[in-house]
Amino acid sequence: MKAMKKNELERRLQRVAPHARPQARLEQYSTPAAVAADMLFTAYAFGDIAGRKVADLGCGTGILSIGAALLGASKVIGIEVDPQAAADARRNAKEAEVEIEVREADVRDVRMKADTVIMNPPFGAQLRNADRPFLEAAVRIAPKVYSLHNARTVEFLTSMLRALDREVYFQKRYKFEIPHMFEFHEKRKKEVEVALLCISSLDVTK
Repeated sequence: MKAMKKNELERRLQRVAPHARPQARLEQYSTPAAVAADMLFTAYAFGDIAGRKVADLGCGTGILSIGAALLGASKVIGIEVDPQAAADARRNAKEAEVEIEVREADVRDVRMKADTVIMNPPFGAQLRNADRPFLEAAVRIAPKVYSLHNARTVEFLTSMLRALDREVYFQKRYKFEIPHMFEFHEKRKKEVEVALLCISSLDVTK
């Protein structure tokens, strides 16, 4: 299968419908298509998407799962605690004409193995350290993890990952625009610096 170009992937991901009824407590902000495409192509370039079993933790409406499927993942499993978002992800995958499996579960309860985890977990704006259970589950599930986080937390997360025998071997920065979605938002939109952390077991890159 001929590899899809990044700009084509971004165009396809722009069609993925966002959350119909986003919940503030779950920090359900949709991943911008440009960020999702670049993140997935980074994982693809490292050999961690095509032909791999990929898990998407907190998959939301499925933008990362769908992108992984479009880039040739052998199997994609999305984990989502919100039944409405899970239903949206299944519908979006059908409309994108790709096959993904969506399981309704809390990431802390997931017991499975994959080659790669991709995810955009909560940043912890509503619940402090909300991304920690996602990272702990991710490193338990797969040897390679690609995860988006608030750039201000990178130093802390890097230290946490070392304690789990994991390392950040590559990272990129993005500007993540958060629109006015909830009553507590004071601005029409807010720009946040986000870091993509590429994480591996300590023995993978040695």
